[in-house]
Amino acid sequence: MSNKDISNIKYSINLSFEEIKLPPFQDILVLGKNSPQGKIGLSKSFELLVPNGFDIIEVNDDKVEAVFINKKILTKISSDKIIDTLKSKVFQFISEGELIKVDFKVSISYNSIEL
Repeated sequence: MSNKDISNIKYSINLSFEEIKLPPFQDILVLGKNSPQGKIGLSKSFELLVPNGFDIIEVNDDKVEAVFINKKILTKISSDKIIDTLKSKVFQFISEGELIKVDFKVSISYNSIEL
């Protein structure tokens, strides 16, 4: 390539960036079986990053070892209901060794409140 060819090169760059929060998920993390990170390693990391911020629920499933749930969610809905929902809607898509971030937004509403 000659200098003339190099001077004719044009670059097009698309750039975006955003603030990240640690840990890099806010709601739920599903830990697949045989994940390289491991349940103990992840739990120690979370305790350093967000002390007392997540509960670890061990799961009896062929594909999933544990689920890390933000304690704020647990004030709104029980861990049993969360795990049942994840088992029916998410676990089937998890491969061995994967870490899956789950956005789990809870909305609470009341109808016909009488006082």
